[in-house]
Amino acid sequence: MRFIALLVLLVIGTAPATAQEPVSFTTSDGITVYGDYYAGPDVKGPVILAFHQADFNRLEYREIAPRLVKSGFSVLAIDQRSGGNYGGEDNRTAKESKAFWTYTDALPDLEAALKWARAKHPQSKILAWGSSYSASLVIVLAAKSKDVAGVLAFSPGEYFDGKPSVRNAAKKVLVPAFITSSGGKEVAIARLIFKALASSHKTQFVPEGFGVHGSSALLQPQGKSDEYWAAVGAFLAKFK
Repeated sequence: MRFIALLVLLVIGTAPATAQEPVSFTTSDGITVYGDYYAGPDVKGPVILAFHQADFNRLEYREIAPRLVKSGFSVLAIDQRSGGNYGGEDNRTAKESKAFWTYTDALPDLEAALKWARAKHPQSKILAWGSSYSASLVIVLAAKSKDVAGVLAFSPGEYFDGKPSVRNAAKKVLVPAFITSSGGKEVAIARLIFKALASSHKTQFVPEGFGVHGSSALLQPQGKSDEYWAAVGAFLAKFK
């Protein structure tokens, strides 16, 4: 009996904590965007829109999203049209669109994700979370839309040659914002964007030593990602 009980515990312990639902929707310019939706415990609870870095896809959040769900958030992670193969899977949005896209071309994907989330969660606060180039795009998105209640930007920069200027967009962002980066030159660039943010509730987290670029900082081996998770958790707590 003790052996059977132990076996049951092991099976439960290794089972996926959160199942994701595949979703798709269409952008304003006719592109089909594919993503994974992770339902939180409360349909009225906060929602995080999770956007990946260059040459990646929604799987950047495959391990991150379940942890956010356990903290009370629903999560929508999408394949933006500017992306690639990651985690052994193609970026379906990019693959099926059959075109070359720049970083800024992906902004309608973020806008469509926000529209989808608002329809799914009409009473929820919606946070936009970006990684690398999409960290800059979520700042642009928050400057344009009143539906964004908070921003998390992992390794933002002026990736768009000033078209648009991320710092100019930051001047219009009034909602709470969290910015972090890997260290070194990234910290200095992020600091300029951070200073430009109009929000009175903003946090710039600088890791000890040299961190990791983008949201992948949260995927480091246990111990190395802890300081990132602690900073993120403290910021997210204000939305629960």
